[in-house]
Amino acid sequence: MKEVTYLAPMERPSMNADQIETLCADLGPHAAEDVICRAMEELAHRLCALQEMAVHGPREDLHKGLRALSAIADQIGMVGLSDVARDVINCLELGDLVAEAATLARLARIGERSLTAMWDHNDLLG
Repeated sequence: MKEVTYLAPMERPSMNADQIETLCADLGPHAAEDVICRAMEELAHRLCALQEMAVHGPREDLHKGLRALSAIADQIGMVGLSDVARDVINCLELGDLVAEAATLARLARIGERSLTAMWDHNDLLG
């Protein structure tokens, strides 16, 4: 009998704290917190929608959704999430379905970890 090895990829989310500081300086801490919370909610919604689009939706919608997710993530300093969204876009454009499936799975993992990290470190706003 062959032995099966299960892989559990672990990746720390890459965050740009300078972007949070810039938002706080430009908007003030309360308005920055509001922007970040709304962006996080939108990212969570889009991550779910993108998984559904990958299976059932038109490819053009998936491409647009990934670009929007990347832009929102950049706005609040989630550079790792933004980078992975762009990686998925590259796979779409190359037509590599295997790489697309792998990077979509990575997007889900890094998305969840990025949102959790941002939530856990909301003290950055102070």
